[in-house]
Amino acid sequence: MNRYSLVTISAATALGLALLAGNAVAQQKTLKDQLAGTWSLASITTTRPDGTKSDSFGSNPKGAVSFENNGRLSFIITASNLPPFASKERTTGTADENKTVVQGSIAYFGTYTVDEADKSYTTRVEGSTFPNWTGLAQKRMVVISGNDLTITNPAGSGGGTAVSKWTRVPAAATN
Repeated sequence: MNRYSLVTISAATALGLALLAGNAVAQQKTLKDQLAGTWSLASITTTRPDGTKSDSFGSNPKGAVSFENNGRLSFIITASNLPPFASKERTTGTADENKTVVQGSIAYFGTYTVDEADKSYTTRVEGSTFPNWTGLAQKRMVVISGNDLTITNPAGSGGGTAVSKWTRVPAAATN
């Protein structure tokens, strides 16, 4: 093999490797980019300080969390078996109906910032069905694998550590 061919092959190989590495870097998304979108709840389990575990909102909870690109989020979880109010009006529920709803749901909204280094986000709660959270900043650990998201909240609203599992909701088709 002559020197010209060897230089040409070496240059082509170096260029190919550089393009491949550049493409891999371009395909990596930040944690914030990976979080962006809407997620549907699959399960949520709370581990209490004494080590006992429970399905926080029953066996088939419903929920959604939306992370917007502009740093806003909304979060809601409800038990799937919440009974309707006998009065058919939200404002006239009985004490037992109201208790069931409060114990069977959590919702909040606010802003979030992402810490890429420790794979977490911190939410600043602007409003919540659990008023004790309003105005607080709370850190959540996250793991994303494909279309699956796991959020760990070390200070769950029912006490203990709550681990929720979510599935990405596909973007709606537009015409």
